[in-house]
Amino acid sequence: MAFPEFYDPDKVGQIYVPATAAAVNAGRAAGLASAAKAQVRTILVLVDVQIDFVHEQGALTVPGAIADTRRTIEWIYLNVSRLTTIAASLDSHVPIQIFFPLWWVDENDQHPTPYTVIRSADVQAGKWRPLFQPEWSVEYVEILEHNAKRELMIWPYHCLTGSVGHALMPSLYEAIAYHSAARQAQPLFLAKGNIPETEHYSILEPEVKVPNHQQGTLNTDFLNMLAGYDRIFIAGQAKSHCVLETVNSMVRFFDDQPKTLRKIRILRDAMSSVAHPTIDFEALAAKTFRDFESRGLQMVDTSMPVR
Repeated sequence: MAFPEFYDPDKVGQIYVPATAAAVNAGRAAGLASAAKAQVRTILVLVDVQIDFVHEQGALTVPGAIADTRRTIEWIYLNVSRLTTIAASLDSHVPIQIFFPLWWVDENDQHPTPYTVIRSADVQAGKWRPLFQPEWSVEYVEILEHNAKRELMIWPYHCLTGSVGHALMPSLYEAIAYHSAARQAQPLFLAKGNIPETEHYSILEPEVKVPNHQQGTLNTDFLNMLAGYDRIFIAGQAKSHCVLETVNSMVRFFDDQPKTLRKIRILRDAMSSVAHPTIDFEALAAKTFRDFESRGLQMVDTSMPVR
């Protein structure tokens, strides 16, 4: 199959107004059967393929993300007749959140710089002081460490709701619109990450549960929906954080469903790890993904046929 005429691979890393009408018209002209008639149901779960993570001037650019996104887009076009559903998450933040600089100050009333790690011992010693929800903030860093999760990392302001960086990459959005029209299938969009008092790496659950919030617990509805598919492909950014934790949520939820775990296929050349000055996130992620493979999940490339 040739790529649609409107698709320009040189624009994958650029910001522009998506050619939605052209994508929809091309999808309708493809003459493919409705996804509702598919005998084998295949879903692609796209994790946070947003401007702030992919564009070279994004607030939290992931090295390699543009090439990852191009491979993802072209995989969608080449496999559109086999792909039933596309679901895409949207990391969605506001300026005052526990992992942003504005939440914390040091002894000199200065905000932490991005990539600062805030440990419970430092908070107890007064090295870092929360400006918001002080009792919860102290409890939060203790919970993270007690549960052997990541220590609290301060991130650059990114994916702020309403900002340019929050949007999906335009070329990817065009591919989603094309698939929607070609297969007569509504795309699914999942917003996550807008609870001020917790991190939310996995698209399925926050790091620390907030039961009184709509997004504060495990998204069992989405997980149960996934279990109804025959094949579950996963791609996105970043491999070391949101993709990894999303897969981790799936592995825990489907722990007693080995058949479902074997449906999951990770598009390993469609994701990259966050670059950090001192932490080798790629090595840590690679080890965890090897553990996932031992549970039955498959690591595949975008060049491999869908099956």
